[in-house]
Amino acid sequence: MSERITGEIVRISADGGTAATVGVVPDVVASSEGGLLGIIASRDFATDRTVFASVSGARENSIVALRIADDFRSLTRVRVLLDGIQTADRHHGGRIAIGPDGNLWIGTGDAFEPQNAADDATVNGKILRIRPDGSIPDDNPTPDSPIYSSGHRNVQGIAFGPDATAYASELGHRTWDEVNVLKAGRDYGWPESEGVQGSTGEPPILTLHPDEASPSGVTYAAGSLWIGALGGQRLWQQPVNEGVTVGDPIQHFHGDYGRIRTVETAPEGTLWLITSNTDRATWGGTAPRPGDDRILRVPVR
Repeated sequence: MSERITGEIVRISADGGTAATVGVVPDVVASSEGGLLGIIASRDFATDRTVFASVSGARENSIVALRIADDFRSLTRVRVLLDGIQTADRHHGGRIAIGPDGNLWIGTGDAFEPQNAADDATVNGKILRIRPDGSIPDDNPTPDSPIYSSGHRNVQGIAFGPDATAYASELGHRTWDEVNVLKAGRDYGWPESEGVQGSTGEPPILTLHPDEASPSGVTYAAGSLWIGALGGQRLWQQPVNEGVTVGDPIQHFHGDYGRIRTVETAPEGTLWLITSNTDRATWGGTAPRPGDDRILRVPVR
């Protein structure tokens, strides 16, 4: 698990309990929304000990590969896979997922400059796709470019359905938050469109008002997307089938645990939720509860 402000990666055993520090990722610079952001373990972690991380730095943001020591007591930055991502105080994106294709899928924010999202000369406001070694997949929309799709404001969640459909959650401005189905080479409209307001780009499959959502992490389980809400302080469930919604969104835990930053499907099929209440001094929201921040394990219903 990554800790944004400290730059630490910590380890929690499979049985839960107290977190133990593995190490501090180099060159992490915290800001209002920046720091050590998304992390994901390699599919071959048992043998290659690799974790991929999204880092916001002093001059730019980057995607790095880290090696975790065999005893889990230290880490080393092995290489930078992708750099040149514009940094800012806000709108970093920073979520990383490994797709069914084995590639790294990365959400970037517009660095609080909306025009970046529509400008393919920058990798900000995009979904990026690279191989685990940092090279560009041959079937990316533009040769030698990591850009998979554009027109995104601030993507903080990426997930895949069992049919390999790619989904992303995106924070809107004042009117609509979005969940999109990602398609190669498509424009998703920002800054000309926000949710269902505007006619530019691919329409979202789900829109929610920011005061009910501010969506962050998303995962797929049991026929639904499960979407963590920051400002909305709840967990949203949206039934989907092959990229199409098949029912109304359902809310869970409204106000029970505060801001939900990350949602993951655990190996045994339950959900892991990570709360995000101790950054209240920066963004308001809800006062930390005893034990915050924490990982919750909940059954899929």
